[in-house]
Amino acid sequence: MYQMPNATQLTRSLKHICLLALLALFVSACGASQYLGKGDKRFEMEQYDKAIEYYKQALNNSKNPGEVNYKIAESYRLSNRLAEAEPFYKAALDGGYRKEQAYYYYGMSLKANGKYEEALNQLQDYTNIGTNSRLKGLAAREVENFGQLSEIMRGKYPYEVKNLQALNTDGSEFAPYILNNELIFSSTREPGKAYLGNGEGFIDIYATTLTDSMAEMGGAVRKFENVNVEGIHDAMATFANEGKTMVFARGNEGSKKGRQNVDLFVTYFRSNAWTEPKLLTINDSRAWDSSPAFSPDGKTLYFSSDRKGGLGGNDIYKVTIDENGRFGTPENLGPDINTPGNESFVHVAPDGTLYIASDGLPGLGNLDLFRVENGKPVNMGTPVNSSGDDFSIYFQNNIRGFFSSNREGGKGGDDLYSLVKSQRKQVNFYVDGTVYLRREGAKEQTIVPNQLVVLQNEKGQKIKETTSDAEGKFTFALDTASTYSLISEKAGFFTARTRVTTVGKIPSQDELLEDVNDIRLKTTLVLNEIVKEKPIVLENIFYDFDKADIRPDAALELDKLVEILQDNPNISIELSSHTDVRGSDIYNLDLSQRRAESAVEYIISKGISRNRITAKGYGETRLVVKNAKTDAEHQRNRRTEFKVVRIQE
Repeated sequence: MYQMPNATQLTRSLKHICLLALLALFVSACGASQYLGKGDKRFEMEQYDKAIEYYKQALNNSKNPGEVNYKIAESYRLSNRLAEAEPFYKAALDGGYRKEQAYYYYGMSLKANGKYEEALNQLQDYTNIGTNSRLKGLAAREVENFGQLSEIMRGKYPYEVKNLQALNTDGSEFAPYILNNELIFSSTREPGKAYLGNGEGFIDIYATTLTDSMAEMGGAVRKFENVNVEGIHDAMATFANEGKTMVFARGNEGSKKGRQNVDLFVTYFRSNAWTEPKLLTINDSRAWDSSPAFSPDGKTLYFSSDRKGGLGGNDIYKVTIDENGRFGTPENLGPDINTPGNESFVHVAPDGTLYIASDGLPGLGNLDLFRVENGKPVNMGTPVNSSGDDFSIYFQNNIRGFFSSNREGGKGGDDLYSLVKSQRKQVNFYVDGTVYLRREGAKEQTIVPNQLVVLQNEKGQKIKETTSDAEGKFTFALDTASTYSLISEKAGFFTARTRVTTVGKIPSQDELLEDVNDIRLKTTLVLNEIVKEKPIVLENIFYDFDKADIRPDAALELDKLVEILQDNPNISIELSSHTDVRGSDIYNLDLSQRRAESAVEYIISKGISRNRITAKGYGETRLVVKNAKTDAEHQRNRRTEFKVVRIQE
């Protein structure tokens, strides 16, 4: 039989339970504080992967989860894993943590995950509330860059992209280079000591035989001898002097006393071996110098650096090399190439074209690839770029090349991809238009500057909007085989609407002169002034003899009036029907009334409110051509009109 405890026993039990609970809370709080402290220590040492591990343990019992989530997010960002930082920035902000840069980098992490609309809204909000002038400037630039996003996404470039699955690993592979029929690349594939910055291995330089079959590449991979150093990063090799001179980047040992910055080193192939690498004189001891690339003639070295005096984070510099192999003074490529963001991973193709990676220019992800044309970087579009990081491009010739990306669907962190130029010529469609305004009684229509124009798809959904320039002109990029509507509205004027289509307008391959061809369609938008009580004839509204039924051809014309009423919801109209003089006055009046009512019922059936439209039959009382004799003159009298009778302010 169960006995109830007495009062003394119950009191002792409760005290014991409370003591245990307080002890558990104390131990839990101490544990969270201990893990947080360990995480902070690793963070200060730039050992971000280990810091994340401790921060996540501290998160379970933290009194300030917003701050801990922010530190996790920052650890991911600073170890080049911005996309993975997104949920932690969000949790930090949702948890009430108000560190200003969290607002900015949360927007950038949304962009890194392809959540463009959310990213735009977040960055726009930050530009309104931020106080950090540098971050506000970067955010404003990103918001401006988003204006080109849809055009970049529609720009399909003639490349076929494939993952080099046989060569890629769970680590990272990047920085491709072709030398003596070998693919040289950098990778974290080597098992052993992990680099605590991101949890992967240390980077080394490797080579494998280049094959025509991507499926066979990577069968035998070798390390470069006398170049790689254990426990330190060696990466991004570039060659000159017929492969006898190598410049590469080295740094980030990861220990407290190790080389924290990245510097450029040079080595020479002599007596069948690479010499001991030497530090280049062009390095800045206080800066990060990396991603070197020789020009095809070996007389210029490009590289990326965050040295003082640049335009942003990392800028691209170049340095000339004299006949004795001496490196000159580095020269910044200037604001046409560099931005307040980061530019790096330079490549000069065999034809002399410069390629870069940038996160400061309009792009789809964090790093996008750009080709420099007429001194200006041009986004390479899809499928080369993605919402991930796309960088370190290398062209073997004018048709074939390689690049690196951490895009979704890859095998490891960064993967190598092949790049083959398609032989099929590409077409890009654009519509160029002008907005005009026509006032009642004016002899000429006038251009309309600074006028909003909206581009809609066939379903009536807004795709993009723009504003006409000082000459009333505007431009939109279009897809192939699609139909659009262009719309512009102005108070006191009928909404201007026109359709444009690219369906069936792609020329044959033989007719295309360039690899990438721009086809520009022309159109106009006319804003006509709304004048009350002014009759407007609806053309081609025909009825069968002695009938008021709406014929299919008349329905098509009435649909245009439906569209006018939908585009101008503030107007109410009178729809009138008129006959010619043949037939009695009474009969014609009745027939015209029935026809007007029939047309109105059709319009109402399309969703227009009945109180916005009235039917009126005028018979033969309002002839346009009096004393009509020919069929054409009678037809002008047999018309359907509408006029605006009320405008709701």
